[in-house]
Amino acid sequence: MTGLSHFLALAALAAVTSAQAAELPAEIKQAGTLKLTVNSTYAPMEYRDPASNELVGLDIDLANELAKRLGVKIVWSETPFAELIPSLQTRRADFIISGISDRASRRETADFVDYLATGPQFFVMADSAAKDATDLCGKKVGTTRSTSFPVEIEKWSKQNCEPAGKPAIQYVPGENSIDVRNQLKQGRIDAAVQGSETLPYAQTQEPGKYRVVGEPFARGYQGIMFRKDDVALREVVTEKLSAMIADGSYKSVLDKWGLGANAVAQPMLNAAPQ
Repeated sequence: MTGLSHFLALAALAAVTSAQAAELPAEIKQAGTLKLTVNSTYAPMEYRDPASNELVGLDIDLANELAKRLGVKIVWSETPFAELIPSLQTRRADFIISGISDRASRRETADFVDYLATGPQFFVMADSAAKDATDLCGKKVGTTRSTSFPVEIEKWSKQNCEPAGKPAIQYVPGENSIDVRNQLKQGRIDAAVQGSETLPYAQTQEPGKYRVVGEPFARGYQGIMFRKDDVALREVVTEKLSAMIADGSYKSVLDKWGLGANAVAQPMLNAAPQ
């Protein structure tokens, strides 16, 4: 077992062990509701169904099943991605499950229960001349400014472009994934980066428009984000998520959204290596 694998196994064990016999915090149990907020621009994780205008997605399904097992209802709200963490810190949200990556820099004030493997991936318009990721050196590449992807793009560029004598990638910020794809379609950028879990859905929604270039160029996890002092809530949610993995309902949700390959074997506490 590698050092990383050993660390992940220990993180998973710690998360599951600490979650045994957990209790829902009294104030949430008494209210009978969970306050959750999402950034509804990140299909298929969370978005507004164009036909019904209902809030749908993988995270929505997982959260609804967790709430059912906790015996509470969810009061949903929506906010820009950049406001997700402030919503948690100011207690407008009880926890965050909204396509948010577990990052070391975010663990100073929060804990993550990691539930989905992910990674940034380049994509271009179908008629782009780019065949390999290195063809994007020196090109304009857009991604959502408030994610971990700008740092990952810069890191990849320094490892793959400059050493080969090629110009660095020119990062172009966007407000969200919809904005970034619009920039790509309008020709304002040459390529874009999104989480690998979102690209199959984008390709089915606009068939023949986008083409993925290369494999995900970093490895990470999306996590359910909790305040550091909300240990009881984190533990009881971890317990219910572990049960969902064990009984197959977790896999059913991921398969519904075409993301079975992104499954994790167990919930993991603060396990992302970045």
